[in-house]
Amino acid sequence: MRPSKRAADELRPVTLERRVSKHAEGSCLVKFGDTHVLCTASLEERVPPWLRGQNRGWVTAEYGMLPRATGERMRREASAGKQSGRTQEIQRLIGRSLRAVVDLEALGERQISVDCDVIQADGGTRTASITGAWVALNDCIEWMRARDMITKPVLKDHVAAISCGIYSGTPVLDLDYLEDSDADTDANFVMTGSGGLVEIQGTAEGSPFSVDEFNQLLGLAQGGIGRLVDLQKMAIL
Repeated sequence: MRPSKRAADELRPVTLERRVSKHAEGSCLVKFGDTHVLCTASLEERVPPWLRGQNRGWVTAEYGMLPRATGERMRREASAGKQSGRTQEIQRLIGRSLRAVVDLEALGERQISVDCDVIQADGGTRTASITGAWVALNDCIEWMRARDMITKPVLKDHVAAISCGIYSGTPVLDLDYLEDSDADTDANFVMTGSGGLVEIQGTAEGSPFSVDEFNQLLGLAQGGIGRLVDLQKMAIL
């Protein structure tokens, strides 16, 4: 039995609330159960120096956790003078995931920066960030379209992410902190709305997991991401 009493293939309650920031061109407050992340998308009329003159844009991401996102106060990384390796790895993952579904040439020589700030953490912060970041990115692009800044489709597909793991010998979907901290295997799956795989991160915490167990996790992820994409579609109506 899972600590949350959820079925093995059951997501936590998920909400995607748009337009929560007055100033950002796109924003979304995403909640996966007790994991809450504020995602904001900001448009900049510039690109990184290495992209200048190439007639295409860029999408990047930054990620961070507020000091009391967890049970005990964490020191701000800014006060430490550098980002942790975990933070850098997650924000690169978010950026790669978003760029997988963006036509950078259609965006033009502009950059969209998506900030994902974890307000409250209970497992799955990176997967919630990717799922909410897509909604914020979509709204930023629609903001541009309303002002005739773009004419061609920029977003090629949806992208969302979910965690899976083997908890007490059972493959389960969308691990919260209690499950994640005690799982035999945990994995994160990033997929597009059409079912394409963007990235898979999987680790055995104890005994190695089998190909059959991996396939079970993949099946759970496909079903979960399908439901997340449906929620994205409903959110942007």
